[in-house]
Amino acid sequence: MAKRDMSTVYIGKKEMLYYVLATVMNLNSDLAKAIIKARGNSIGLAVDVAEVVRRKYVRNATINDVKIGTELLDSHRGGKAPVSFIEITMSRPPGEPPAAVPSPEELPKPHHAPKAP
Repeated sequence: MAKRDMSTVYIGKKEMLYYVLATVMNLNSDLAKAIIKARGNSIGLAVDVAEVVRRKYVRNATINDVKIGTELLDSHRGGKAPVSFIEITMSRPPGEPPAAVPSPEELPKPHHAPKAP
């Protein structure tokens, strides 16, 4: 997961539709490809993003490759800690029209956790 690319979407802690929007925009670009990368607890969200993009927004998108593995990262305790990762490569067939980008109304609104009494 060392190579950084403009078509790469790094999954973190935001709402899913932010990553869906970024992935659809990458698939609509001239490259017509997107790479979704995640580590640790975000792996499930990465899979969900790929499936939502493929089933709802870019129905002609294909999943070309899935890589999984483990990286050794520096631990906050000093030393190395193993962390799992996933890398999903998707593409849109060349010559196909771009997909509809999710509208701002479809994006999640920020929600605030209620304050404890």
